[in-house]
Amino acid sequence: MRRHELSEREWQLVEPHTRGRLGTGRDNRQFVNAVLYRVRTGCAWRELPERFGS
Repeated sequence: MRRHELSEREWQLVEPHTRGRLGTGRDNRQFVNAVLYRVRTGCAWRELPERFGS
């Protein structure tokens, strides 16, 4: 787990609310982590690390 990402326990609580919205479970978790990273760091969307994808 990285600093600004959800732990496994946190993801288990959030996951049921993301199903059927964005795609696979991994994609959903990656998107949620990207949003959290952006909110917590204050960076612009274009400044997100590459690990979050496009």
